[in-house]
Amino acid sequence: MRENIVLIGFMGTGKTTVGRLLAKKFNMKFIDSDDEIIRKTGMSINKIFEKYGEEYFRNLEKIVIEEISKLDGCVIATGGGVVKDKRNILNLKKKGLIFHLNGSVSKIKENLESEIHKRPLLNCDNYYEKIKLLLEERRELYKRASDFDINIDFLSPNEVAVKIMEIYNSKKL
Repeated sequence: MRENIVLIGFMGTGKTTVGRLLAKKFNMKFIDSDDEIIRKTGMSINKIFEKYGEEYFRNLEKIVIEEISKLDGCVIATGGGVVKDKRNILNLKKKGLIFHLNGSVSKIKENLESEIHKRPLLNCDNYYEKIKLLLEERRELYKRASDFDINIDFLSPNEVAVKIMEIYNSKKL
């Protein structure tokens, strides 16, 4: 049984990109919790938020996290708000090492600029301020939930993946 590698962090920190790189390097299955929600509902995240609201989405997320947390040997990329429900983190910790991809507001803004329209929580006039607000609300949750913190500000996705690989491999010794 191989422990899962779980990636948490704010949107735009590279969880999906880094997760795919890790899965390939470790020959593990890659799972993106948002993609699983889309697959199950047949709706985009934007559409779910628009039609049913955030609370409905968070309930779907909880169900998906509970399911994927039972798997072994996977790289799991989570949505940015997964830390809002303690049960998600408790489930993910059962079989996984949790890595927080931590970025500054300016790095996150830079990473999200081309896809702001895909981010329902940032669909507002001043998304920079919204990023700051949401990040501040979640910062302590990310910190408490993670086993390891990786600052992404000056690293490429590949460099982040290598750092995680080194930590993961050292835990297996």
